[in-house]
Amino acid sequence: MRYRALGRTGLFVSELCLGTMTFGGRGALWSRIGQLQQDDADALVARALEAGVNFIDTADVYAEGLAEEMLGASLQRLAVPREQVVIATKGFGDTAAGPNARGLSRRHLREALQASLRRLRLDHVDLYQVHGFDPATPIEQTVRALDQLVRDGLTRYVGVSNWAAWQIVKALGIAERLGLERFSSLQAYYTVAGRDLEREIVPMLRSEGLGLLVWSPLAGGFLSGKFDAGGVVEAGARRSSFEFPPLDRARAQACVDAMRPIAQARGVSVARVALAWLLHQPTVSSVIIGAKRLDQLDDNLAASGLALDGAELDALDRVSALPAEYPGWMIERQGAVRRAQVDGSAV
Repeated sequence: MRYRALGRTGLFVSELCLGTMTFGGRGALWSRIGQLQQDDADALVARALEAGVNFIDTADVYAEGLAEEMLGASLQRLAVPREQVVIATKGFGDTAAGPNARGLSRRHLREALQASLRRLRLDHVDLYQVHGFDPATPIEQTVRALDQLVRDGLTRYVGVSNWAAWQIVKALGIAERLGLERFSSLQAYYTVAGRDLEREIVPMLRSEGLGLLVWSPLAGGFLSGKFDAGGVVEAGARRSSFEFPPLDRARAQACVDAMRPIAQARGVSVARVALAWLLHQPTVSSVIIGAKRLDQLDDNLAASGLALDGAELDALDRVSALPAEYPGWMIERQGAVRRAQVDGSAV
């Protein structure tokens, strides 16, 4: 297992992070994603730690809080030393009845994190992430609230998930102007079949020094190779009952078709190739993997040791390349000479 810097935090996290969205299965939505019980969750956590994973991600909405409870129980039952793991959770979604039990207000963020800590049986988390953008709360209030959570010792660092590039940069500007804690990371959807964030978000992350945590790296299971153009190939595949995240199926299938010969030549799964592609992307700090079974987890963990060669990466880049959009194509055209001067290739 390799370890990568998480933004500018000074923390090093395993390049594969264990996700807990399959834990618990409480609620109509979450039961469609996974229904692992405590003994199964313990086994997954133990296997991930044994493989060198030191980073675990959860959220207060997963299984309506049960995923956090189960993770906390696993850490306790396995007697995991606190200093050996980096624990991340998220807040934003509905956690109770009433209009104020959601969003990114000062009140909700504090109450949500305190409740998460009780469920996790911890006195602090290492990374607290806002799970979505709240149009009802000014960004400055959210940034101030997160800063106070750090000052109070409830979290060491703060991050963001599912925000647009301009929203993140606005929050960073507010934090810099007021001397407040800044976002250290972004958790976002990214796959070889869904490279949208390369347009605006990836350049922003590089410019501002944020780490990238990838969720749903297999596009809700589609890139596992369990599907074909006609539908489900393997019974029990998650996307057969939960069509998320959205994707262009024809484009995604072309990516799967390009990965199959690579997988066959190397004697590995298509899923492992898809994860390995992400691990070759320089902006990625860690890829969040979730599993329902130990064999799935083992296969995903093995992606850490799969090095794709230049020809394989080029083939996947060609089939998955984003179509040009404005202003990207104009920026590329106008900046060509200056980029050549910077990299020394200008005549």
